[in-house]
Amino acid sequence: MTAAATTHETRQAELKKRSSGRLMIFGFLSPTLAILLFMVAYPFFSLVYYSFFNFSALRPEAGMKPIGFKNYAFLLSDPELWDRFVFTGKFVFLCVALQMLIGIFVGYQLQKNFRGRDLVFTLLMMPMMLSPVVVGFLWRYMFNSEWGVINFLVSSAGFPKIDWLGQTNAALWAAVIADTWMWTPFIILLATAAFRGIPETIYESAEVDGASAAYTFFRITLPMSAPVLFIALILRLIDSFKQYDLFFALTGGGPGSSTMTVSFAVAKTAFSYFYTGEASALAVILLLIIIGLSMILVRHLGKMGEKY
Repeated sequence: MTAAATTHETRQAELKKRSSGRLMIFGFLSPTLAILLFMVAYPFFSLVYYSFFNFSALRPEAGMKPIGFKNYAFLLSDPELWDRFVFTGKFVFLCVALQMLIGIFVGYQLQKNFRGRDLVFTLLMMPMMLSPVVVGFLWRYMFNSEWGVINFLVSSAGFPKIDWLGQTNAALWAAVIADTWMWTPFIILLATAAFRGIPETIYESAEVDGASAAYTFFRITLPMSAPVLFIALILRLIDSFKQYDLFFALTGGGPGSSTMTVSFAVAKTAFSYFYTGEASALAVILLLIIIGLSMILVRHLGKMGEKY
């Protein structure tokens, strides 16, 4: 047998081995992929499909009347919907900014070894373990204008009591405070892990070169942990845009409808008014915004990963 024939047989054996391995991998993954297709793809395409119909789940006997893009045109021309988007944008910006700043600062302190560090870290993680509805009701009692502990502290400091849940701006800050209390531990967790993953030798070299603490933080710690922190930013942005549970329990969308997020508007349109087609169109609009924002941020994350 010639050397060429031997090489050909070896290649054929390798190709057969690779193909059998791929078939085995596909066989193991196919049940999971089928479940994902059923649980993700089917609801998504149903949502898009219903958005083109005048349809109510409360009156299925009335049938589904195709209306094209009229649901989208009606929603995008509704000034109240733009108010919902403006409020959601304010909430997302304030929450994510506060959570990132506090989370990075606390995470930077927790990366250091000190007595009781593990206990402090565990206690800080506790709010994240609670349900958003539970957190909403907890802070609703705390923000009560008459006997809530927050107004007790405000009045004890010599300031007048605040109607936290009865004024639009105060209710916005009440929701921001509650959400920040609950989800800042998530940023702390990722930030601490990112900071502790930086090799100590880099800090030692910087110390030998006489670098100050501020220079080390802004030129070494932040750049080297930027990809992880950026992932935390993306996840919190997406989750904040979808926020519903907290507002349902904390403000109920009030006063009036001034603290109604877009997700809250979707739920109310679908399950209070039972305008299924209109709610589906609004959900698709929100989904497209989240997907577009995520794609932009993920692209920047890819560039950041190449840089660092």
